[in-house]
Amino acid sequence: MMSFMTLLLALAGCGSDKGESITVVGSSALQPLVEAAGEQYSGDHLGVFVNVQGGGSGTGLSQIQEGAVNIGNSDLFASEKTGIKASKLVDHKVAVVGITPVVNKKVNVKNLTIAQLRGIFTGRITNWRQVGGKNLPVVIVNRAQGSGTRATFERWVMAGQPALAAQEQDSTGMVRQIVASTPGAISYMAFSYVDSSIKTVKVDGIAPTPTNVYTNRWQIWAYEHMYTLGKPSGLTKRFLTYVQSDKIQNSLVKQMGYIPVNKMRVSRTVDGKVTQLP
Repeated sequence: MMSFMTLLLALAGCGSDKGESITVVGSSALQPLVEAAGEQYSGDHLGVFVNVQGGGSGTGLSQIQEGAVNIGNSDLFASEKTGIKASKLVDHKVAVVGITPVVNKKVNVKNLTIAQLRGIFTGRITNWRQVGGKNLPVVIVNRAQGSGTRATFERWVMAGQPALAAQEQDSTGMVRQIVASTPGAISYMAFSYVDSSIKTVKVDGIAPTPTNVYTNRWQIWAYEHMYTLGKPSGLTKRFLTYVQSDKIQNSLVKQMGYIPVNKMRVSRTVDGKVTQLP
């Protein structure tokens, strides 16, 4: 039978953060991963609480800049957001998200060139027969302005050209539902949201897979960032180290459909410069 002293030592071994809490706010795309990691961390460290809220990347960055929270989550680099003083923030990359075009299953096109994909979203291509498909009108479903997913797609596909005005949706789940039920529909979403109700499209002959993201063969991807105001300390630092650890990267990150940062064979700067990693 465990003695009282042994019990105390066992409880102490569960973690030294007892009674502490941190608040994490921002990106809705990153929220599920941080929530799951927070629950695991709290389970391993009795009395510790990681409070996770959404609100979007802009909210996360503005809140951390003001010092109102411990961590601000963002789909974008802080310097890409107007009004954010990125030099005051410290970036902690915790995952990568791949973005893929998705189409209704009745669209019999399996591959598009980047120029054709851009032509569809600018409105120059209005029927699938123009890119080798059936005589079927193209129906564009866009993400809402301010979406990190939309910003990533526009950055790496649209090359500065404005997208055609089309229906916009905040929810990735709703985008998937509309594409699945609308003949001729096309949109884009994170790899992790793709299911059997829709299908993906290759771009320039390259398939949207994590392996192709690792090497930047598939270029439509973005980092998931957790920002701190200056260098982190205490529980904030310990939690960030935990999320970036191989234990979490190789299990939870992959299980939830994100791409582990420790699998990337390249790094990419905010201005798009790609460097091979050792």
